[in-house]
Amino acid sequence: MITSKKDLINYIESDNSWYNPSGLKNILIAKFTNCPYLKIKKYLYLLRYQEYYINTANGNKIKGLLGLYYERKKNKLGSLLGIEIGPNCFGKGLQIFHAGSIIVNSSVQAGENCKLHGANCIGNNGKDDKTPILGNGVDIGYGAVLIGDIFIADDVVIGANALVNHSFDTPSSIIAGVPAKIIK
Repeated sequence: MITSKKDLINYIESDNSWYNPSGLKNILIAKFTNCPYLKIKKYLYLLRYQEYYINTANGNKIKGLLGLYYERKKNKLGSLLGIEIGPNCFGKGLQIFHAGSIIVNSSVQAGENCKLHGANCIGNNGKDDKTPILGNGVDIGYGAVLIGDIFIADDVVIGANALVNHSFDTPSSIIAGVPAKIIK
């Protein structure tokens, strides 16, 4: 959770850290070609600023308003990208590889260094409001859906199009299928 400017800077530097175009030429090409990774990085930047101002407001009206300002900017960009992530869901080092249809319930709790590959839904099962808890380093493949009151251990890789509706407590395992099961 972001509770200081130092935390904010650390989170921003960690998020999508794999995509850092170097050199003026590469940055200009990325901007000119409207590279989607730049927009995803901006979305994560806005998300982290929203979290910072929400977490540090403590009754301060200016910080409260800044939190709303960054939430609005994040939601506008998220509508264009097809990404909806609530504040304080993911630890630092969140990586989003593809935009489009990424929905994360605002009650989800996820650790650090999680990866989303696109077309993911992480939320409740429709019967109650309980949502998944994800460990550190969880890698969620394209099209995977995680629903309900479940726990996913650290460093679990979830295969593409998997439906995860029960807990997996074994760290560093690979799960896939509908419904998901351990394959390695």
